[in-house]
Amino acid sequence: MLGNMLIEIADAIETGKYRKKIKVGLTTLGSEHGVENLVKGAEIAAKSGIDFDIVLIGPKVETELEIIEANDEKEMHKKMEQLLDSGYIGACVTMHYNFPIGVSTVGKVITPGEGKEMFIATTTGTSSAHRVEAMIKNAIYGIITAKAMGIKKPSVGILNVDGARQVERALKQLNENGYEINFGESTRSDGGCIMRGNDLLKGAVDVMVTDTLTGNIMMKIFSSYTTGGSYEALGYGYGPGIGEGYDRTILILSRASGAPVVANALKYAARLAEGNLKEIIKEEYEKAKKAKLDEILSGLTKESKKTAVEEEKEIKQPPKEVVTGSISGIDIMDLEEAVKVLWKEGIYAESGMGCTGPIVLVNEEKLDRAVSVLAKEGFIAKEGNAC
Repeated sequence: MLGNMLIEIADAIETGKYRKKIKVGLTTLGSEHGVENLVKGAEIAAKSGIDFDIVLIGPKVETELEIIEANDEKEMHKKMEQLLDSGYIGACVTMHYNFPIGVSTVGKVITPGEGKEMFIATTTGTSSAHRVEAMIKNAIYGIITAKAMGIKKPSVGILNVDGARQVERALKQLNENGYEINFGESTRSDGGCIMRGNDLLKGAVDVMVTDTLTGNIMMKIFSSYTTGGSYEALGYGYGPGIGEGYDRTILILSRASGAPVVANALKYAARLAEGNLKEIIKEEYEKAKKAKLDEILSGLTKESKKTAVEEEKEIKQPPKEVVTGSISGIDIMDLEEAVKVLWKEGIYAESGMGCTGPIVLVNEEKLDRAVSVLAKEGFIAKEGNAC
């Protein structure tokens, strides 16, 4: 460490300028492909003209890269944390690392359809025990990461999984309250910010929001679809752990990550350190809280979101009518409750499934009134705001 500091001082004397060179750590134990695979990835990165130094943390090996010795994973992670906290390294790439609840990782892939880079928010860790709350936080984590990587107004899409419509409504509310979100558009003909499989393959948005388990599967598919799954050859790894107040820049790899992914993950880590990820986390959370993030999240629980259906034990079905008018944008978990809310208002409705997801069917003549009722009760985005 002292030798490296002296080299930095000598460079500053020679050039007349002092710029602390970023150092990125890489732990080298835990891979299914062995220590050699990780070291090879680091050497690939080092030979690619990067403007940062790589510090290996693990057993001694033959390499020109700096090594801080550690002989088991426990010692390795302890030294990693010490190096991060002291500021000797600005970020570190590792695996088998446990984040606290509230922290999850934002992966980065290269989509096969058009070769675009896309962030998947999130891929490991747990943002919240509540699924929809977790996905709302994942969206913020994805925006934070994209901004740290230099994208000023990242486009955001929500993968069409359970809870997607609730997440959409919450993010739209956050946007209306002043936290700017640049909603992307699906490449499908009906558009909107709810993304399908085609959008995943084409990279329709900068940030794809999903639950962590789905994101983890997506990462594995994108990184190893050419190799059969045992060797991750593409992409940038599972990304940095992001969370409110979390101040270590730690990026995750899989046991199956190959040398090309290791090299890319190190570059990803360096860009995040250069982009001042820690400060952006603070800034974005301040903005989100001013836009009433906490109130929006607290309103998601069953106890605080009692609908007229829950207050009324028995609701009679109105007389049946021809139902050709359809209302989309309702989460599948809210579908039956939405129907009963309309029944209570004297509007006959049925649930159904359209080509873009769950729908409520009503008589054409009562369509506008039904939309107003569902918007008022929070089942769909406000009129004129649906994406």
